Amino acid sequence: MEENFRDSIGTITEEGKRAWIFPKKPSGRYYDYRKYVSYFLLIFLIAAPFIKIKGHQFLMFNVLERRFNIFGFPFWPQDFHLVVISMIIGVIFIALFTVAYGRIFCGWMCPQTIFLEMVFRRIEYWIDGDRGAQMRLAKAPWNGEKIRKRVLKWIIFFIISFFIANVFLAYLIGSDKLLAYITDGPMAHLGTMVPLLIFTGVFYFIFAWFREQVCIIACPYGRLQGVLLDNKSIVVAYDHKRGEAENGRKKFRKNEDREALGYGDCIDCFQCVHVCPTGIDIRNGTQLECVNCTACIDECDHIMDSINKPRGLIRYASEDEITKKDKFKFTARMKGYTAVLVVLVGILIGMLFLRNEVEANVLRLPGQLYERKDNNIISNVYTYKLVNKTTKDIPDVSFKLMSHSGEIKMVSQDKFTVPAEQLSEGTLFIEINASALTGDKDKLKIGVYSGDKLIETTVTQFLAPRSYN
Repeated sequence: MEENFRDSIGTITEEGKRAWIFPKKPSGRYYDYRKYVSYFLLIFLIAAPFIKIKGHQFLMFNVLERRFNIFGFPFWPQDFHLVVISMIIGVIFIALFTVAYGRIFCGWMCPQTIFLEMVFRRIEYWIDGDRGAQMRLAKAPWNGEKIRKRVLKWIIFFIISFFIANVFLAYLIGSDKLLAYITDGPMAHLGTMVPLLIFTGVFYFIFAWFREQVCIIACPYGRLQGVLLDNKSIVVAYDHKRGEAENGRKKFRKNEDREALGYGDCIDCFQCVHVCPTGIDIRNGTQLECVNCTACIDECDHIMDSINKPRGLIRYASEDEITKKDKFKFTARMKGYTAVLVVLVGILIGMLFLRNEVEANVLRLPGQLYERKDNNIISNVYTYKLVNKTTKDIPDVSFKLMSHSGEIKMVSQDKFTVPAEQLSEGTLFIEINASALTGDKDKLKIGVYSGDKLIETTVTQFLAPRSYN
């Protein structure tokens, strides 16, 4: 088989210019399944930042304020290790899924594919028509019909891109803040409106022009699949044994006995190529550009039905299944990924249950030594930070020494309130009689109380002169 197709990208001409793809409108059982999955995921993507669980946004990724909500769990900078573990779990899960089922995530669940194929392309089919009509319109001069269709399409694309940018902003700054900005009007928040228009332009550029190039050029996952896939991975595959037979492909002729002549079931109709959203020929085998969208499966099944041949010339299958008739097996590599995934999920669940809703840090003020006071008292100065991860204010907060006899003096008020989902910080002094100390660096255990209820404990270090040891 010729491998020259792997030396270039089908969406770029030999001169280095863009080769525009006009995919045929897909139809069939897999396309119907994809629509159901896509509609569900579209609703989820749009609704997720507006869903609240115990007052927490379901999904939020506020990078500027370093606050994240994942499935209703709030994560602060102090919980960054949990975010890292969650990201590692996501990478391992995608790796396991790719080893087993190829690039199915790209075709069925990736937001880029869902928005492009199920929103923007469907609008394009509605306005411009199917593949042939689109090609004729592209070649046509700029007459009234072409201008009308182009302007209508571009306006609708821009409106949808603006809507997507607003949803994206809700993930970044929070839905409550976004709704407040909308209520106040754009002129009251120009600092937010400008980035919003930039994001709108980015989304418009991606879905109106860049399109499949994101999957082919920009997305690293396409390169990653080349490392993860093997002959046992289930992918969208062309059954070359059945399609080529002994003498290769041949155009269909009515009442011809193809099997007796040694020709395969592929009639070289190129419908699988015409329907492909990335413009590849799946008959060349697994390729970087293939996103496993199954459009070629549906189209090939239609052709097989029309010539009274069994379906499945293009289907979900592994290379070993096609060449050796081997059934899918859970390989040692898959078992290894699964074991790592189970361990990491267990660690994450344990950490989530052990995580406190209040995070307390009391640290000695940098550069400050102890201070001797009357009656053999040693004093150290500290800064404190209290993070309230809940959606309710924590009132009457105070500190008490739990490991030593001594006194904690606040620089401001003795008791204070930590607002919901906020950080409180300040300065305090700890004074301890030298006779109660065991060394020049004692560890102190400090309790954080809300009224009489202990809500958190923390440990810090207390410095004293060596002469008192």
